[in-house]
Amino acid sequence: MIKFLDLQKITQKYSEEIHEAVSRAIDSGWYLQGKENELFEKEYAEYIGTEYAIGCANGLDALIWIFRAYIELGIMKAGDEVIVPANTYIASILAITENNLKPVLVEPNVETYQIDENLIKKAITQRTKAILIVHLYGQCAYTEKIGNLCKKYNLKLVEDNAQAHGCRYNGQRTGSLGDAAGHSFYPGKNLGALGDGGAITTNDKELSETMRALANYGSQKKYVFKYCGRNSRLDEVQAAVLRVKLKHLDEDNNIRKDIAKYYIEHIKNPNIVLPIVRYRDANVFHIFPIRSKDRDALQKYLTDNGVQTLIHYPVPPHKQECYRQWNELSFPITEKIHLEELSLPISPVMKWDEVEKVVELLNGWSE
Repeated sequence: MIKFLDLQKITQKYSEEIHEAVSRAIDSGWYLQGKENELFEKEYAEYIGTEYAIGCANGLDALIWIFRAYIELGIMKAGDEVIVPANTYIASILAITENNLKPVLVEPNVETYQIDENLIKKAITQRTKAILIVHLYGQCAYTEKIGNLCKKYNLKLVEDNAQAHGCRYNGQRTGSLGDAAGHSFYPGKNLGALGDGGAITTNDKELSETMRALANYGSQKKYVFKYCGRNSRLDEVQAAVLRVKLKHLDEDNNIRKDIAKYYIEHIKNPNIVLPIVRYRDANVFHIFPIRSKDRDALQKYLTDNGVQTLIHYPVPPHKQECYRQWNELSFPITEKIHLEELSLPISPVMKWDEVEKVVELLNGWSE
């Protein structure tokens, strides 16, 4: 079986360095808010290109703290609106509703799967306070037009960078393009921990201090609580592991890009829609999404022939039971993507004969 993602092999690739880092963290006797976390935050901020990085428990919390901090600072309030792509993973929207803000769903571009910049303006109202762009599947969602809309209407630009560590826009890394960005280090991400983990990046000092306090029970000084916060901290072992993997991130991303290039150049089946790549650095291919009108049959065919695939994501947010108030809404482009999308294996430990087999099977498939 060609695995969709072999996490064991990915960990083994840097096994010696990871074991050394974990031992260092354990032997230090300091397991939270210690040296490893301090150094990772510094190194990650430098990598992304921001002044500040704040480690937290996971990617969802990272986004939650951004909006919560804006509320604490008086920049947003309950009922304010945040524009967000309709086809995102549900965490992007949960972060908005968790803060009693109102998500305003906007359709994606069917070619790029990113929020359609041409549909945003008509979604802006007097209550709009932010645009949340999601670099879905590892592709940059930012455009100059989106940036200009934020400036014109005085909106905060928040990035969901959970799937796009190392991606660039005109040389600048995603996670540094907006006012603040949330990052996930879930094990399957391009930069993945050995458990949950997340971070927030920003150049705003006051915002960074507020978010750091919120993630530490609301405290900026021990036993003194300015906010009603929560416990959402990145632990020392995960920080140590992430420091190792960060050193190899660009190298691993380049392998993903090479595999994606091979897929795009060699998959010739007219029944399969391939992703469009604007330029190499604009996509780190956390996911390699293809589309087929007979997606389920294609997935079964690949499974029967020893290739594991996944669907990202089978049910769009507006059709989920937890958002039942939206269930009657219609987002045809989003729904089309969710009905047709299938993710092919892609990772820095894939062998080339496996890549070639995937291509051969896809070219031999007929609806």
